[in-house]
Amino acid sequence: MVREKLSVKELKHQARRYSIKEGIFAHLSGSLGGKYVSPFAIAVNSSNSVVALLTAVSGLLGPLAQAFSSRLMERYSRKKIVLKAVLFEALTWSPFIVIAVLFYFNILINLLPFLVLFSFSLYTIIGSIASPAWFSWMGDIVDEKYRGRWFSKRSLILGFVGGILAIIAAFFLNYFKSRNWTMWGFLILFSLALISRLISWRIFKKQYEPKIKLKKGYYFSFWEFVLKAPKTNFGKFTIFRALLGFSTSISSALIAIYLLRNLNFNYVTYMIVIFSSSAFSLLVLKFWGMLSDKYGNYRILAIVTIAIPLIPILWILSPNPIYLIFVPSLVSGVSWAGFNLAEGNFIYDNVNPQKRGIVVSYYNVLRGIGIFLGAGLGAILIKYLVVDFIEPLFLIFLIGGIIRMIIVFWWIPKMKETRKTERFRSAKAFRSILFKQAKSSFFEEAHEIMSIKKYLRMK
Repeated sequence: MVREKLSVKELKHQARRYSIKEGIFAHLSGSLGGKYVSPFAIAVNSSNSVVALLTAVSGLLGPLAQAFSSRLMERYSRKKIVLKAVLFEALTWSPFIVIAVLFYFNILINLLPFLVLFSFSLYTIIGSIASPAWFSWMGDIVDEKYRGRWFSKRSLILGFVGGILAIIAAFFLNYFKSRNWTMWGFLILFSLALISRLISWRIFKKQYEPKIKLKKGYYFSFWEFVLKAPKTNFGKFTIFRALLGFSTSISSALIAIYLLRNLNFNYVTYMIVIFSSSAFSLLVLKFWGMLSDKYGNYRILAIVTIAIPLIPILWILSPNPIYLIFVPSLVSGVSWAGFNLAEGNFIYDNVNPQKRGIVVSYYNVLRGIGIFLGAGLGAILIKYLVVDFIEPLFLIFLIGGIIRMIIVFWWIPKMKETRKTERFRSAKAFRSILFKQAKSSFFEEAHEIMSIKKYLRMK
């Protein structure tokens, strides 16, 4: 009865608040589970190639699942698709719990690395089914004029929660490792990840979904999308993103190996280095959101992709944790925060609302193929590359950085901004937005973080 009295505008406002609350528990699940899959694979004695393949399978299987699920919106509501997918995604943490028990009792030890790979593949497939429907759903409850700021606000809150929990989990896991209870530590983390995702599922049930009507003729095949891609602005962006995914995953698939095996970091140091990138990204999310709303998303892409090719090279210049936090992690956090925000908004700007679900699934398939091939190449190189003049892992990072550079400088000039925005004058734009952010950012971002309690109290 209450819902009937609310206007569509009020229902959308309520849905956005529920989305943040749901996202808090979804990020909790990812921080306690998803961020620890690679360390878990290393803990059960997986080879470097198997660890690298975790990135490969997530890159390919997830987007393929999205391509399948995008057509489910023809038969089911977006909310129903998301609810089913999230429920089963929560349950996919069960195999990880079983693997931890098997390893502790020394059962099927040689098979466990492959069971981790299989379980992660299952988790990726089921978790990805919801993505096209969720992306389309969110596009209908967030207005275009403040999309950049709202998504930056959501990312700020969720990133803060996820990062703090990931570091707490690292201390927790380190304690269990010092007592030779490592597997029980992982078991507890994966159990909490399961419970958190179930809470997220329950919150989704309360969220308002605007109705969407898919007109006849909206559908087009994947191959039609591929053939038209070189001729359209969004198609060019898709090709660029697929190639960037390829170059990025060559080295990113090996970061956990580099930190945990080559540098022999404990879980706390590892997670602090990994989270520092996210922490730096939180500090600039509002800046990128303001820049996106005022000057468009293409400008952000053009700016941040200058730095992205340098990141893998920066990782190998020093093994010092302080250096790793304040140089590669800082550059990575600031750059990828802008890129990820602009990427999502660029899709919203360039794609018709009715076609968002299917287009984003095709987009992710091509991006996923790039990630799969890049991570696969990284897995092959880490296993077979033998050189005397440099550490093989360092050479792989260098190769990844050079390929990123070539892709960025070739493809970025081929794209353009499609949304009507203010004219961008670099110095003036940065001074204006940085001044505004410096004036209010600390207090507003602190307020947003403190508002977590408000979202958690929602009924």
